[in-house]
Amino acid sequence: MRQLQCFGDRRNKGFCVHCGGLDETDDHVPSRVLLDEPYPENLMVCSSCLKCNNALSLDEEYFACLLECVIVGDVDPTKVRRPRIARRLSENPSLMGRLKSARADRDGRPYWNVENERIRAVVSKLGRCHAAFEYNEPRLGQPTYVNFRPLETMNEADRRTFEGSDDLAAAWPEVGSRAMQRLLVIGTDVFSEGWLVVQEGNYRFKVGQDDGLNVKIVLREYLGCEVIWR
Repeated sequence: MRQLQCFGDRRNKGFCVHCGGLDETDDHVPSRVLLDEPYPENLMVCSSCLKCNNALSLDEEYFACLLECVIVGDVDPTKVRRPRIARRLSENPSLMGRLKSARADRDGRPYWNVENERIRAVVSKLGRCHAAFEYNEPRLGQPTYVNFRPLETMNEADRRTFEGSDDLAAAWPEVGSRAMQRLLVIGTDVFSEGWLVVQEGNYRFKVGQDDGLNVKIVLREYLGCEVIWR
């Protein structure tokens, strides 16, 4: 995905997008544990302090491994489809044990007792980074709304609403922001039904302003996430 320089308001840049602290390092968005090698060129990065950049690394690893195990219905590394995650599970018996204890069978199907707060923290972080990177609209406070659920559990109306291609010109982003440049400089053909694809089959997202500042994310074409600041 082609990357662009942000020409938006400088007052919204130069500090940690998570806490407002020092700009000490680059925080990749999405987190690389959610992607496969070779990584996409020009992977997006946001300004971050060291503390915030490192704070959720274990939660991100848990999230990525849990997601892959849920998709295949098992914690066995030999059944996991993503080689990187299979290696992580094999090399981390503690994490594999934690995920095994979270799995149970119910009515002949696997049921997962997930650690929702850890997932919520990672999804909120991803949403915050996308809002700052695309719209030059940092959100240091907690989001008003965070939701994540498998796409297959959505009914037809919910899926249409979630997936629907918004009118990209309905609420134009800040002049100079990357989102505005994608519309006016590159053109709307950079979007796939309103979505920006970071890595096919692994990660896509879109940012909008039709219901507050909102970020939608789809991981592994399985989990749909939404983060909103009103």
